[in-house]
Amino acid sequence: MKIEILGTGCAKCKTLYENTKKALEESGKSAEVVKVEDIPSIMKYGVMSTPALVIDGQVKFSGKLASVAEIMGML
Repeated sequence: MKIEILGTGCAKCKTLYENTKKALEESGKSAEVVKVEDIPSIMKYGVMSTPALVIDGQVKFSGKLASVAEIMGML
């Protein structure tokens, strides 16, 4: 599984990254977690507001900060 955190490095983006790592740890699942911070790469997904979470190439949500529990539900 590959998880991408889309965002330019703002506080919410960093928190989403940490929440994603915690969700993986708590669920016992493993995945490659990558931060994507450059605008052209973010735009390829059609994301207009960050942070955004992409799992295996599918945008799960954008423009909000998800909790650990919400992320666990998407894994």
